[in-house]
Amino acid sequence: MTDAVKPPKKPRGKARLLENKCIACGARCQSACPVDAIQMNDAGEPIIDASRCIGCVKCVKVCPVQAIEMAFTPEELRILQELAASSAGAELSEEDAEEAALKKKLAAYSGVWVFVEQTEGEAAKVSWELLGKGKELAQARKCPLCAVVMGEGVEKLCDQAFGYGAEKVYLMDAPVLRHYRTEAYQKSLCALVEKYKPEVILMGATGLGRDLAGVVATVLATGLTADCTGLSIDDKGNLMQTRPAFGGNIMATIVCDKFRPQMSTVRPHVMPMPEFDPQAKGEIVREPVPVVEEQVLVKVLDILMDGGGSKVDIAGAEFIVSGGRGMMAKENFAMLQELADVLGGVVGASRSAVDAGWMPPDRQVGQTGKTVRPKVYIACGISGAIQHLVGMQDSDVVIAINRDAEAPIFEVASYGIVGDLFKIIPALTNKLRALKAARSKA
Repeated sequence: MTDAVKPPKKPRGKARLLENKCIACGARCQSACPVDAIQMNDAGEPIIDASRCIGCVKCVKVCPVQAIEMAFTPEELRILQELAASSAGAELSEEDAEEAALKKKLAAYSGVWVFVEQTEGEAAKVSWELLGKGKELAQARKCPLCAVVMGEGVEKLCDQAFGYGAEKVYLMDAPVLRHYRTEAYQKSLCALVEKYKPEVILMGATGLGRDLAGVVATVLATGLTADCTGLSIDDKGNLMQTRPAFGGNIMATIVCDKFRPQMSTVRPHVMPMPEFDPQAKGEIVREPVPVVEEQVLVKVLDILMDGGGSKVDIAGAEFIVSGGRGMMAKENFAMLQELADVLGGVVGASRSAVDAGWMPPDRQVGQTGKTVRPKVYIACGISGAIQHLVGMQDSDVVIAINRDAEAPIFEVASYGIVGDLFKIIPALTNKLRALKAARSKA
């Protein structure tokens, strides 16, 4: 009687660093290694001792950019192929069943929805921007583009939604929805989603949008990606949601491939505004509101509008002159104000300038400030960190003024001026004044 032949043990391989992929995230792989097989060099990149590696894969899993992989010898690869072939039948059957169940679940959802945010009947512009991007997504998925309008006396917004590309509008119009309250809007939107099952829901990354999107995603037990800067459809029909990650040092693309609807919030001015077609028509679907006033615990007693009209909305400006650490002092921003006045624009700032107290927080451009999309953006003394670029890189024209010829801002600039901004800006201001004076005389 012969002994049964034992199958070969599955090889574990050795960890290996991929060239030019490490971002020096802070020695995460080193801290995850249980056998001290990883040391960090002066650049913050891992040096892997293959003789000590036990193939536990912990460093691979913890790496945020997949800069580490498992390497196998030719003999180990042969064993893996044999093991895969012997177990392929059983695994394939199990995977096919899971895949079929997932496809059936996802197939029940169809359509791209954009939530139209409104205050006192005035729609937020980001809603129309999202309809423009939503139309691209809907065309890629070959499904309808729909808008969701909620409030009291807001049916006029349906015609505007059609003009910006919506084919259908779900309208909930009732006094209980006059003012935004999380509970009333969440129950109403969730009722719509459960009834009509959209596959994508887009909202503006405003105070209202962030609040509503978070609670709706939680109730629906689905994924939500906040502050997206890019949206597209992959070859499997999933929504590719791109946003800054790790403090803006990398751009992460997130996919919610097992749950629906896929939800995203997008900052104002990130997506281009679509053209308005006043002749466009569509279908209005009027839905009952599933909540009454007595069920809502929060009551609106009074509305106070902050700012008193004195604050400057840099997000909507067509010309922005921004200053960074290179401005050296608060009083030097006066020259930027002069240039902005000549252009009919406003003054912005980088985070370093705001942190230094040179400009108020509402003027900050960047990942933690405002996202802007002006016709002309003039960056003065701004180095161009990725956190700042995220907020202004979609400007039509970017003019960079910096004494450092190697500053990253020049990589995204349409025009670059290397030199002393304290000489360049006054000269530019005087030249523009002279041109305006000559034009007015003519």
